[in-house]
Amino acid sequence: MAIAASRPLDMPRQQAFWLLHLAGWSAYFAQGCLYAVAHGKPSGYWVVPATAATMGALVTLGLRFVLRSYWNLPPRRLLALMIPLVLASSAAIDFVTREALVDFCETCRPTTRLEFVAYSLGYIYVVLAWVGAYMGIKYYRQLQGETERALAARSMAHQAQLKMLRYQLNPHFLFNTLNAISTLILDRDNATANRMVQGLSSFLRHSLDNDPMQCVTLRQELDALTLYLDIEKIRFAERLRIETAIEEDCWRALLPSLLLQPLVENAIKYAVAKQVAGGLLRIEAERDGEQLVLRVIDDGPGCSAIEGDQLPPGKGVGLRNTRERLHVLYGDTGGFSVRNRERGIEVTLRLPFETSQTLGD
Repeated sequence: MAIAASRPLDMPRQQAFWLLHLAGWSAYFAQGCLYAVAHGKPSGYWVVPATAATMGALVTLGLRFVLRSYWNLPPRRLLALMIPLVLASSAAIDFVTREALVDFCETCRPTTRLEFVAYSLGYIYVVLAWVGAYMGIKYYRQLQGETERALAARSMAHQAQLKMLRYQLNPHFLFNTLNAISTLILDRDNATANRMVQGLSSFLRHSLDNDPMQCVTLRQELDALTLYLDIEKIRFAERLRIETAIEEDCWRALLPSLLLQPLVENAIKYAVAKQVAGGLLRIEAERDGEQLVLRVIDDGPGCSAIEGDQLPPGKGVGLRNTRERLHVLYGDTGGFSVRNRERGIEVTLRLPFETSQTLGD
């Protein structure tokens, strides 16, 4: 009779089956021997439980073949098929075992049809236990496989979604940058145009080469963000003012690569570019218990249509992009909010405070 165990279930299926099958029927034989000793049976009585265990092991191998062959039948049809087979298996074990038993008990041979039926059902509980254990383990393995496939599919979907979100580049940024480079060339300001081309090349190379599934430290994130801001500084010159306020402990905190870039790009597009005098862009980072809190703030005209999690339809692609990345990566442990200040907009991100040391632990 097969028995359940956690470690054998992790083995290859054939190896696990034979280990459980042989161990189960060996345990049944040992239990029979203990029963014989406890009831004062003759020394040679071990032949009886040995015969029953051997017959049980052979008969249930046949049941295994049937179960594997017809496993995909509807439950009712599979049950209808197994009931007579279980009864026949119990009768077969009893018939052979009783031939060994009569050597120790002359009165144990059935003399009437009713006795024969009663004796033939004597091992039904053993066979049913084996069938129940086999089907339970098989269903468990099947469910485990389906769960693993579902998790793998979900992981692949998340990775594809993250890559799609991470690789979104605002065509306005590329258009404006290339247009600015063209203008500089027409104005024969080749040195500035060359710096802008080099800056664009460095930024695109970093954004496309960097694995979106990997996290970077906040210091690395701001270094990458500088590549983008250097391009915008050439475009806007003195109209773009940048401030940072980073707590010392936050420099080593980990976050998804280029998480802040869409927010900064959004602020420049709607707060700096639309004002003749330009505007201020401020990036803040602080630790709040077990969370890293990031803020991107501008002093633009603001937008009454965005507040909290409510984003205007058809706009705020950078905001949606960032909110979706946080949700996919962190679920309920991440946070995203937008609010209008007295002047400008403040976007706040919350994510678990993690470092390379905490991940290593």
